[in-house]
Amino acid sequence: MQINRMSVQLTERMKCSECPIRHRAVCARCDDTELERLEKIKSYRSFRAGETIIWRGDDLHHVSSVVSGIATLSKTLDDGRVQMVGLLLPSDFIGHPGRKTLDFDVTAATDVVLCSFERKPFEKLLVETPHISQRLVEMAMDELDAARDWMVLLGRKTAREKLASFIQMLVQRSHIEGSGMQEMTLPLTREEIASYLGLTLETVSRQFSQFRKEGILSFTDRRRFTVADHAALLEATGDDADGGVII
Repeated sequence: MQINRMSVQLTERMKCSECPIRHRAVCARCDDTELERLEKIKSYRSFRAGETIIWRGDDLHHVSSVVSGIATLSKTLDDGRVQMVGLLLPSDFIGHPGRKTLDFDVTAATDVVLCSFERKPFEKLLVETPHISQRLVEMAMDELDAARDWMVLLGRKTAREKLASFIQMLVQRSHIEGSGMQEMTLPLTREEIASYLGLTLETVSRQFSQFRKEGILSFTDRRRFTVADHAALLEATGDDADGGVII
């Protein structure tokens, strides 16, 4: 199935040096000359919340970095059930150079903007630009570590620890240096969060209510919130190390 081109809109072209994910994305190690080469082959694409970015098994014409918004990775089982297996946040990379397809559906959970590169020119650039290859390896290793952490979360953590870890991950990955405390929006419904964490809807709702009563989270509505007590949130994750707390 091909992407519905009516849903794709070009955004205002942004220089790589001005990009909000510049120091976290695949281009993080690039020098000025390498950035100029990327500038020549990049394009921006936008998707509205709920739209499919790419279906499992489709030809992968582009590889992309998430500039803004959050997307989900999911797989449909033989009996029709859909299992969410991951989230893509700003600076995350979509696609595997050298592979023509993806093993998962990628769907925009919120409005999403991608910085995209045609796959074949990008693969050629990888050979000629070691800094990009190095960064891709680093990101792949980080993704592997995150997957192992998620195995621990699903297999060993309590419901409170699971939800706290999920919120902390959103906060840490969405933080922009120098922005201070900022209001955030849950990218998933509570039903989707429950499915992602292996919990029931009632348990998720109960834990959110408890975090609010304890003054850890402050909600303006069911989706928008601010972390009022970062230290308490980190303690609630059950992790030994803070992983770089944002204050």
